[in-house]
Amino acid sequence: MSVPSNQSKAKAPPPAIDPFKVALAGCMRAMAGKADLEVTFASDRPLLSGDKARLPEPARRPSAHDVAILRGLGDSMALRTAAHDPALHRRLAPEEKGARAVFDAIEQARVEAIGAIRMPGVADNLAVMLADKYERSNLRNVTSRADAPLEDAVALILRERVTGRQPPDSAKALVDLWRVWVEGRARPELARLAETVEDQAAFADAARELLTSLNLHWEQGGPTEVQNDDTESSPDGGGDEAEAGEESEGGDETQSEDSEAPVDDSAAAETETAEADTERFDDDGAEAQEAGEVRRQAQQSAAQTLAMEYHPYSGGRFDETVKAEELCDPEELDRLRGFLDKQLAPLQGAVSRLANRLQRRLLAQQNRAWDFDLEEGVLDAARLSRVVTDPMHPLSFKSERDTDFRDTVVTLLLDNSGSMRGRPITVAAICADILARTLERCGVKVEILGFTTRAWKGGQAREQWLQAGKPANPGRLNDLRHIIYKGGDAPWRRSRRNLGLMLREGLLKENIDGEALAWAHQRLLARPENRKILMMISDGAPVDDSTLSVNPANYLERHLRQIIEEIETRSPVELIAIGIGHDVTRYYRRAVTIVDAEELAGAMTEKLAELFEEGPEKAPGRGRRRAA
Repeated sequence: MSVPSNQSKAKAPPPAIDPFKVALAGCMRAMAGKADLEVTFASDRPLLSGDKARLPEPARRPSAHDVAILRGLGDSMALRTAAHDPALHRRLAPEEKGARAVFDAIEQARVEAIGAIRMPGVADNLAVMLADKYERSNLRNVTSRADAPLEDAVALILRERVTGRQPPDSAKALVDLWRVWVEGRARPELARLAETVEDQAAFADAARELLTSLNLHWEQGGPTEVQNDDTESSPDGGGDEAEAGEESEGGDETQSEDSEAPVDDSAAAETETAEADTERFDDDGAEAQEAGEVRRQAQQSAAQTLAMEYHPYSGGRFDETVKAEELCDPEELDRLRGFLDKQLAPLQGAVSRLANRLQRRLLAQQNRAWDFDLEEGVLDAARLSRVVTDPMHPLSFKSERDTDFRDTVVTLLLDNSGSMRGRPITVAAICADILARTLERCGVKVEILGFTTRAWKGGQAREQWLQAGKPANPGRLNDLRHIIYKGGDAPWRRSRRNLGLMLREGLLKENIDGEALAWAHQRLLARPENRKILMMISDGAPVDDSTLSVNPANYLERHLRQIIEEIETRSPVELIAIGIGHDVTRYYRRAVTIVDAEELAGAMTEKLAELFEEGPEKAPGRGRRRAA
């Protein structure tokens, strides 16, 4: 019996994705307790912001594993919406980046644990989602604490205590590296956290005790802090995870004294106060004696401040300035660049549109002008008729006149600290890559630099300080690593592979912004271009536990402010800063703060376009205008 032709050509219908999306969105709204929760699907990273949730677009034929991962992401967002108060979190969260990373991670573990305890199906979905997350993070075979985020380890240990579920296989090595150290220092605090998962405020109090036990600097934030607490989290940050066992032997003794000392009063202010007190009490002998004591104390304070002038303990002998290709073999650089290209795919459209818009705005300013009737240059075809009409007339040449716009160099200085790990550093690398390509088309030289440290919580400089008997006021106690991803004269095609290095595990450590800014500034000053622009991209204040544990709490920040003031008021370099999730306008006069790394491309292109449209400023104090 023959089969009808229309049936022979029929194919199996594609799986019904839309009903799955509808069911998943409805489940999220029910779990979150918000009927107006807007759930969308896109080829981008998961994101939760207010009443809007974004999930990855499912495949046309998703496997059961893919469905479980997507359900786990949805459950995580719904639980955060239902059990998390963003305003309370902002008010209670610490400002210091390492402490903030741990605080955020265990808060996400808390909200997920609430759902896992009440709903076994949700617990299964979350387990699959977490296993996939750590599998993609390449942490299965991690062997060093320097490469193992402390905040993730603490969150998984807490999850195990609350739900009884073991860490996923892809994260067991990570947890095993930290478990003995964390539980040895904070076992009672972990128990209290497990008892208070239903109460966010009480949980935050217990978290504060945990951070103290783990020797993380606790400095409570305030309502003005710019943070994206509504985003779906397992934070990618972790700027201060480290060999804390090694750190404890060196810095804990002086930390308590220094951290409680006033950090906002400068020596000049104290001297003025002492002089005013002296004038007020000069008429009375006893009061004059008291005024003398005040003056003496002020002089001592000024002497202490002078002793605390910023300096590296070892004179910088262990620091390094290195090209990106020297830190990684070519095969691994190719692999990392390939991974970066995959991450670029979802952002390619949006970032490329911004880059093209910037290019159009820049090219529009390059008013072309030609000089004619020259003895050499490009042959002027329009004047060849002269040779026919007058054979004795010499050939005419022309030359395009260079514009001031072309005589420009831009340096992109990228924070390579641990808290940039994950999406922020990926987006920063992508934006730097596309902007370098765009500016190169416009005849603008671009240099891409990065800064971090060679070790967590001190390196050879700290070891030398310990061997010397821990002298007071040692200065900077870590070894710098300044990285050249692309030189100003190197073509983009030759350097594009180097940007993949930012995704290498273990590269991102501490951030000492002041010296990095000074280094990039000195490189710019040595350039021959007339106009020099320096763009700093960072996600917070400078942090190095080794240095801050034995120096005043504002030691690195004060030095950063000094460098910024010097550049903004006395240098021909134009300085811009972009803060990711951290308000940098308190440091830089021309700055913008973004909440999410996804906004970085737009911020970078807009700030550069504004500078080029304004034109180079004539006075050296060009940084005095504030960004709108």
